[in-house]
Amino acid sequence: MKKIMGHAGYHRRVAINVGAGFVPGMNSVLMGAALAGGKLGWELVGIRDGFQGLLHPDRYPDGGLVPLSIELVENLDPATGGILGQSPCEDPFHTPTTNQAEADLSDELLKRLEEEKFEALISAVGNQGLEILYKLHLKGLHTVCIPRSIENDIASTAISFGFNTALSVTIEMLNKAYQAARSARKVAVVEVLGEQAGWIALQAGIAARADVVLIPEISCNLKHVAARLKDKISPRRPYGLVVVAEGAKFVDDSSAQGEAEDSTTQRPGQAAEHTARTLQSVIAGEFYPLVIGPWARGGNPTAVDQQLGMALGAGAVELLKSGQTAVMAAFVPPDIAFLPLKEAVDKVRTVPADNEFMRIAQSLGIYLGTPL
Repeated sequence: MKKIMGHAGYHRRVAINVGAGFVPGMNSVLMGAALAGGKLGWELVGIRDGFQGLLHPDRYPDGGLVPLSIELVENLDPATGGILGQSPCEDPFHTPTTNQAEADLSDELLKRLEEEKFEALISAVGNQGLEILYKLHLKGLHTVCIPRSIENDIASTAISFGFNTALSVTIEMLNKAYQAARSARKVAVVEVLGEQAGWIALQAGIAARADVVLIPEISCNLKHVAARLKDKISPRRPYGLVVVAEGAKFVDDSSAQGEAEDSTTQRPGQAAEHTARTLQSVIAGEFYPLVIGPWARGGNPTAVDQQLGMALGAGAVELLKSGQTAVMAAFVPPDIAFLPLKEAVDKVRTVPADNEFMRIAQSLGIYLGTPL
């Protein structure tokens, strides 16, 4: 499968698929790749549901592959989710079997790609997908990746596809939570996406005028949070907004702490419930937990993501045209950069302590969980 594709000179057949997790606007990525490939005379073919359409074509009445002709992509709505679906959370190197064991289907996958005469694969994936594609590259796959992440936690790229949409939806919902809290004279404790990185919580919290923002990068003592909120909440201002990333880490000694820190039992809403319950026990006032994290995965893509999807899709084709492999097309403002896939594997893009958004939040009086 490892080939030097070089410049457009003859018919080429290239596959494209999408990793696990719904991200709005995936059709724009498909459109960008198909239009750029069509201009070169290449044949772009989509694989349904990650690799499922290739490994199990019998599960699909119309087949597991979707030819992305110019006529088809020009009639797609770039604001919809994507005609290919997305992968289940499954690793072809560790595929569950019926007897509760695991099977390595990577060789079968490479064989099926070769049988379909695909010369290369473009994949729009998150962190786990990048690792899988890099391992397949080491076994001979000619691959180019597009980083897609609601949480913006992919290393080597400033903005992953899907983040701007999730951020915009989160800010809109936090604004509503703030208005409701003010009207009801309560404190809203709102959990947002961010299992390992706090980009959404931090940036959305700034926009929504939060009093407190708790992110995974800063371990938080809720007693310190309570002390800070006591200074803000008063009879004249009996409301507030606390934004909690789902992966927020706590260091207080409450009885529920073991559950809150155990990632194996973590569930949506757990961080918000623990925070609200603990603060309620210390501060006179009404705290109510809300969970808006999963809802940020819906809605139409923003103009930024729609344009970025088209650019990354076309950029992936340019990478293949130049003969590169194991490379990622990434947005490094103001440019689309082409980076070695190895630089993004086994890494998480977290919020650094000296990040400008950290300083902005503190200048606005937002408490980030640091000791008093």
